[in-house]
Amino acid sequence: MDFSVISRNLNFLVVQGLLGSGNFAGGTLRLAIPAIVLGFLLGTFIGLGRLARSPWIHVPATLYVEFFRGVPLVMVIFWFWFIIPVLLGVPLPEYGVALTAFVVFEAAYIGEIVRAGIQSVPRGQVEAATATGLTRAQAMRYVILPQALKNMVPALVTQFIVLFKDTSLASIIGYIDLTKAAQIVNNRELRPFELYLFIAALYWLCAYGMSRYARYLEHRLTPA
Repeated sequence: MDFSVISRNLNFLVVQGLLGSGNFAGGTLRLAIPAIVLGFLLGTFIGLGRLARSPWIHVPATLYVEFFRGVPLVMVIFWFWFIIPVLLGVPLPEYGVALTAFVVFEAAYIGEIVRAGIQSVPRGQVEAATATGLTRAQAMRYVILPQALKNMVPALVTQFIVLFKDTSLASIIGYIDLTKAAQIVNNRELRPFELYLFIAALYWLCAYGMSRYARYLEHRLTPA
């Protein structure tokens, strides 16, 4: 056991692998945070599309969700890595491929969370909003979505934690995230136990911090 390998390579593992502030285009947080934000935005539209009355909106949104929930994430990453450059005729950077794959894939799951959250709002709230003269769009914006968001917090945070941990799959296309950084160091130092134990602790700390913040939000959103 030689944990000095961590101190010798701490800058590369944390600054480059976790934060993405080193000399290489990478970083787990640099990938996870935009993927969470963009995935949530796209997923919200997908979830609203699932509830749309028009079949021209509802059917494509449903097909989108069912398709991406039925294929592995690693397969989606490979599609964007191998197929899209052939179709466009230009190579894509690892960051762009990984970010696009995560956003497109996670939006399907977030869309289902949004749909379920909206449907969990009592019907009486919807009818009351309509009775006050609000349009369907106004009722959704001012009455339904704020209440649905409170119901969605636990499921959304769980999905965000899953997304954060799944960013390790980006290492298969050469993206230098926390997992890839540990692999690079291990190829030189040959200390897999110490290195992978350290990055496991970093993943756990980040995931635990997200879950604690989710509990704080739940308490804030729940009326006394």
